[in-house]
Order: sequence, then structure tokens, then C-alpha cells
Amino acid sequence: MNSSSPPQYLGHPRGLFLLFGTEMWERFSYYAMRALLVLYLTDQVSSHGGGLGWDTARALQLYGSFTMCVYLTPVLGGYLADRYLGQRQAVLAGSLLMACGQFMLAVPPQWFSQPDLLFYLGLTALVAGNGLFKPNISTMVGDLYHDKDPRRDSAYTIFYLGINSGMFLAGIAVGLTIEQFAYQVDGQAYRNYQAGFLLAGIGMLLAFVLHFLLAPGWLGEIGLKRNLQISASPVLPLTAEEQSRLKSLLLLGLFTVIFWAGFEQAGGLMTIYADRFVDRELWGMELNPTYFQSLNPFFILVFAPILAGIWLKAGDRGPSAQQKFVLGLLFLSAGFVCLVLAGLQYQSVGKASLWWLVLAYLCHTLGELCISPVGLSMVSRLAPLRMASLVMGIWYLFIAMANKVAGWCGALIGTQQNSAEQMQQNAMAIFAGFAITAAVSALVLWLLSGRLLLWIQQGELNSQAKAEPGT
Repeated sequence: MNSSSPPQYLGHPRGLFLLFGTEMWERFSYYAMRALLVLYLTDQVSSHGGGLGWDTARALQLYGSFTMCVYLTPVLGGYLADRYLGQRQAVLAGSLLMACGQFMLAVPPQWFSQPDLLFYLGLTALVAGNGLFKPNISTMVGDLYHDKDPRRDSAYTIFYLGINSGMFLAGIAVGLTIEQFAYQVDGQAYRNYQAGFLLAGIGMLLAFVLHFLLAPGWLGEIGLKRNLQISASPVLPLTAEEQSRLKSLLLLGLFTVIFWAGFEQAGGLMTIYADRFVDRELWGMELNPTYFQSLNPFFILVFAPILAGIWLKAGDRGPSAQQKFVLGLLFLSAGFVCLVLAGLQYQSVGKASLWWLVLAYLCHTLGELCISPVGLSMVSRLAPLRMASLVMGIWYLFIAMANKVAGWCGALIGTQQNSAEQMQQNAMAIFAGFAITAAVSALVLWLLSGRLLLWIQQGELNSQAKAEPGT
């Protein structure tokens, strides 16, 4: 390495660790807010310190719409960065917008005659800011390396650790905050959600300050250039092999919707269930329901390297991509079976053990590790090069659709007019429905795996033949 080479840490450009830190604090901010959202909406203003007093079904539908928009706006954010802002400016603008959104949520609703209006403005700022931030911070990671740099995959692994570190800290920190700064009303302590949103806003400001101060020196020209090239070549029709590849991706996308619709119950229905129906006492202390939001990133940090090692050691003898999807759906089903068993325990003794919830999060996380990275890898490998961004956008649209379905399904738990027993029974029915749907989907996908493999192999063999010299 010559003297003009940029400084390296652990064999990577130091800019990677700036992006790691920026993303960590952004994920901390987002998941702190997400852990509180449904609890805040359903907390009753008349008897609690600062909730909006919404009906449970309405709150879960709003949660689904919000998380759907989180996956829709990055398409527009990427376009604006490419054509007008540049990636770095988009990240800074997105950081400020999200910080403003968090601070709007932190304003006590009693201060305004129309608290819902300020709440919606805050969510809008969060969605818009996420759209600018999410696609561009990830793209800059890749821009640190040449196309054939072997360090690229390990760089994204390090970046993924930043994501999950922020997620892990969020649930614990925000739970401690809303309890530590609880409202005291007639000697009774009530959760201070505004303090939690304020903490999330501070986390987002840290991401902004970190990037604003260090990016010029640590990233150099990365993220400053806008892509103004518009291809003048004609739009070519899809070849037979490209059609085969896309059919396999679209079919897997349908199963992706099923998986994420179940998985995303974590921030909605499962949080409500933990709050109302689970015995959260552990070692003489009652756990805040937000703490359970940290289980998923914790399990990812523990099991991601283990599964990666298993897949690597298995090599060609290991499961194919579609078989990993089958495993992911089975893990999802197993997680909901644990929640059904929790419901049965509640019916017999009046409270469900928190360990059923822990097992459910573990199963869902293992399912995520079988589906999420595999799906993204499949898109990058099988999408036609000339429409790779479009196909990736469509893949995220599947996830956006899943989040909306998740909110709709979670809302079936009922309204505040339902008794606790009725809501618990409704939750059990939803959990059972997801368990059955995921298991049946796994069976259907397993039966279709031969057709999927044929489509994938047709596309890859034809592409390899065209790439060989003299063909």
C-alpha cells in the first residue's frame, strides 16, 4: 500500500466504520421508535401519562401502513440521490428529517388541541427521511471498493453488524428510559413515551453529526457524485433465460410476503401480547415489553456467523436457496406454535411464560437468517444486469406489501371494546393462522422446488454459455 492510499482499519477503508456508526445510530433511532409506536398509540390519555388512546385495531393498521411506507420511499430516495442530491447529501438530509420526526413525536399530546396532526407530521418526516437515508448509506458501502474487490462481502457483513448493534441497544435503552422518567400520577407510575421518542431523536442527531463531521475526511469523493447518465440504448426484450430467472424471483417473492407478514408481528401484535398477556417478571424484576424487541438482533449477532459457517462447510451438499426458504417458513411456523402454546398456558393459569415469547423470537430470527440474506443474494445474482435496480425495488415492494398485510392481520385481535379474554383468544387464532399458513407454504414451496431449480439453472447455464469466449 503506497503513501497515498487512504487509512485502513482491520483491512478495510476507514470510511466503512464511519458508515457503520452512522447506520448503527440510525437503526437505534428507528427501532427505539418502532418498539414504542403501538404501545404509545394504545395507551389511554385519561389514565396514563402520554398515549394517544387509540383503539388497538386502528393502531396495528397504522403500524402496518407506516412500515409499508418505510419500504416504498427508498425507491424515490435513490432516484433523488442519483439525479439531484448525491448520496452523501441525501443521507444528511434524511438524518435531519428523521430527527425532526422523532422530536415531533416527543412533544406531549396535551400541549396541542390536535395531537394526531403533529403525530402524523412526525411519521411523515420519518418516512421521507428514511427514503433518503436507507438506499444511499448502503450504496456508499459498496462504492468504497472496486467491483472485483474480495473484501466487499466481508464489508457488508461488518455493516450488518452495525445495523443489529443499533437494533439491540434500542429496545433495552428505550425501555429503561420510559420507565426511569415515568410520570407519577396519584402515586402511580406511567410510562413516559415522550422521553423514549426524545432518546430516539438524539440517536438520529448523533448519526447526523457523525456523518457531517467525518465524511469529508473519511469518505473522500464517495457519495458526492450524481449519476446523470441516461442510457441511450434501446430497451431490449427479455430473453428466455431472463424470463426463467424472473419467474423464479417473482414466485419466491410471493412466499417472501407470507414470511415477512408473520415476522413483522414483532413490532405490533407480539408487542401488545407481551404487554397484556405475558408474565414479564424475571429475577424479581418486571421487564418492559420493549426489551423483547432486542431479542431479534441479539439472536442475529449470535447465530448469523454460526449459520454462515454451516452453509460454508456444507458447500454444494448444503440446502439450495429455495430449500433455505422452506426452512425459513418452517421456523416461522414453529415460532407461532410457541405463541399458541403461550396462549394455552394463559387460558389455564392466567399468564403466559415469557420463555414462549423468547422461543418465538428465536425461531423467527432463524427463519430470517434463512430468507433475508438469501433473498437479497438471489436478486443480485439472477436479476438481468440492465434492470437490476428495478428488480431490487420490486423485491422491496414485496416486503412493503408484507408489512401492510402484517398490520391488517394484527388488527384482527379486536378493539378496546373486546374483553381481555376475547382479545387473547383472537390473538391465539391469529398465531395459529400464521403457523398453519407458514407450514402449508413451506410444503407448497418444497413441492415447487424442482420447477424453481429448473428455471434458475436454465438462466444460469444460458448466461454462462454466452459469457464463454467464442460463443
